Amino acid sequence: MLNISKIGSLLKRTYRIYSNNCLKRLEAKGFSDLRPSFLEILFYICENPGSSIKDIGIGCGLKKQTMTSHLNELVKRGYISRKINDHDKREQNIFLTEYGEKFKFSLMESISEIEMEFSSQVGSVELERVEHHLKNFHDKIYKKDSSLIL
Repeated sequence: MLNISKIGSLLKRTYRIYSNNCLKRLEAKGFSDLRPSFLEILFYICENPGSSIKDIGIGCGLKKQTMTSHLNELVKRGYISRKINDHDKREQNIFLTEYGEKFKFSLMESISEIEMEFSSQVGSVELERVEHHLKNFHDKIYKKDSSLIL
């Protein structure tokens, strides 16, 4: 039990460092109205344009109620728009707005800056190793019991 507790705590603290670093960089680029949970959602949408609300929720590990609330905020703030799915009128797909596309450029630029900074601190080989191990760990626990994710 101690190992998983330590792993969870380390992951959470590391993520806070990363997300706070990212938010500070984005704020300096004019995007001052974001929270860490918005970053995850926007990053997912940047990588998967036109995703459904359900897919974004699964991809970010967030419940539908949380997704709805966050997406409403992101629509209000001008980052995203919703479009009714042509094939299933009950489903909405999420896209970046023009402002959202500007954000995407700044986000990718910020992530690149952070990656260079982290790489200079721990080395690129170590950073790649961490990514590999985390992806492997995530894939194994996700496949084993994906009901725990949401």
